[in-house]
Amino acid sequence: MSPSELHAADRTRWFTDARFGMFIHWGLYSLLGRGEWARYTEAIPPDEYHALADQFQPRYFDAAAWARLAKAAGMKYMVLTTKHHDGFCLFDSQYTDFTSDKTAAGRDFVAEYVAACRAEGLRVGFYFSVKDWDFPAYFDGPERNPEGWAKLVDHFHNQAKELLTNYGKIDIFWFDCSDDANFRGGWGDKTADVWRSQELVAWIRNAQPDILLNNRSGLPGDFSTPEQTIPHASQPGVFESCVTMTYKHWGYSPSDHYKDTWRLLDELTACVAAGGNYLLNVGPDPDGVIPLPACERLLQVGEWLRLHGEAIYATERVLPDWWDYFSGGRITTKGNNAYLILQLWTPTGVLSLNQLRNDVRRAVLLATGQELAVRREGRRLLIEGLPALPPALPFNVVKLELDGPAAPQFYY
Repeated sequence: MSPSELHAADRTRWFTDARFGMFIHWGLYSLLGRGEWARYTEAIPPDEYHALADQFQPRYFDAAAWARLAKAAGMKYMVLTTKHHDGFCLFDSQYTDFTSDKTAAGRDFVAEYVAACRAEGLRVGFYFSVKDWDFPAYFDGPERNPEGWAKLVDHFHNQAKELLTNYGKIDIFWFDCSDDANFRGGWGDKTADVWRSQELVAWIRNAQPDILLNNRSGLPGDFSTPEQTIPHASQPGVFESCVTMTYKHWGYSPSDHYKDTWRLLDELTACVAAGGNYLLNVGPDPDGVIPLPACERLLQVGEWLRLHGEAIYATERVLPDWWDYFSGGRITTKGNNAYLILQLWTPTGVLSLNQLRNDVRRAVLLATGQELAVRREGRRLLIEGLPALPPALPFNVVKLELDGPAAPQFYY
C-alpha cells in the first residue's frame, strides 16, 4: 500500500470495526408526519413551510436519551441530519435565520447531540444535504441561473465549514444528493465540478484530518453508501448500507409500518457478512421522541448483540462472494474464528458445513457457552450436540475456533 492508502485504512479501522450505527432524520418535516420530502412532493410554498419553524418546539427532545438508546442497541456511532433538503438547520448558522436556534425552539440541537454522543462514547456523524430547496436557483440549475447557483454553492460550503469548525472533532461527514437524480438526471462525472467539491474536501481534510467522508459529494470518499439495499456480494472498498426501520420514510410518518426485529437482524447480519456497515434510521416525532415501536426493536437488537456481538463487531469478509451463506444461515470471520449465524434451527442436533477446509479446534454455542462436538467426514464438518430448542431468538451463533484464518473450499 502507498502511504496515502495506509492512512486511509487506518482512518477507517474504527468504522469497519463498529459495523452498526444509528441514522436520525428529524426536522420541520416531522411536524407534517408525511416523510422528509413533503415540502418538495407536495409543492408547499416557501412561506407556508417556513411558518412551521414557529411551531417547532420539541417538548421532550433529549439527545442524551437518543444516545443511550443507540448504545443500548449495540450501535457504535450516530449520524444526525443537521440539515436536510428543506434547508432548515438544526444548528446555529450565521448564513441563514432558518435554523432551530433562531426560531421558536431557540436551541442548537446539533450542539446537544454532539455532547450526548461523546458522553456515551459514541462516534459523531453529521449528515448534510448538498442541495437546498430554499434556493430558487437549485430548480433553475447552473446554466439558467449561474449567479444564483454560485450563491447556493457558497452557502453549501460555508455551512459545511461551520459544522466542521464549531463542534470540535467530528468522525463522519455524510454528504447527500450532489448528483441528484430528481434534477434533470444529475450531472454524472461533472458533479464534483458543479458543487466545487474538490475545493471543499481539500479544506475538510486539512481541518479534520481523521474524518470519514462518504461518496455523495461527487468524489469517491472513504466509504460508499448503498441505500435501502443490502449487498449480498462484496463491494469494492468500504461500504455502509443505510436503511429505514420503517418500509418507506426516513422522517417521522406515523402511518408507516415498522420492520420486525427478525428483519432488522437479518439485514444487519447480511450486511456484516458482506463486509459492510449497517446504518439503521429512526425518525423521531415532532417532540423529539423516538417512537415506541422503534425503541422496542432497537432494545431487542441490543439484547441479541450482547450475546452474539463478537460475531458482528470487528469482523472481516474473508470468504468469497456468496460463500458466506450456508443452508442454515451466514458466516462471519475474525482472526482464526468463524461464526455461524444460524437463521434456521436443525431439529436433528447436527449442523453440516461444507464451506471451510480448516480443522476446528473448538466449537461453542455463544448464547449458552455450551461446547459442541465437531468431526470431519470427507468434505463436511459436522457440528453435533445442538440442543433440541434454540436457546436464543431470533438467531443463534456457533463460534468455531479454527486452526488458522478461514479458508474456503469449493464444490469442485
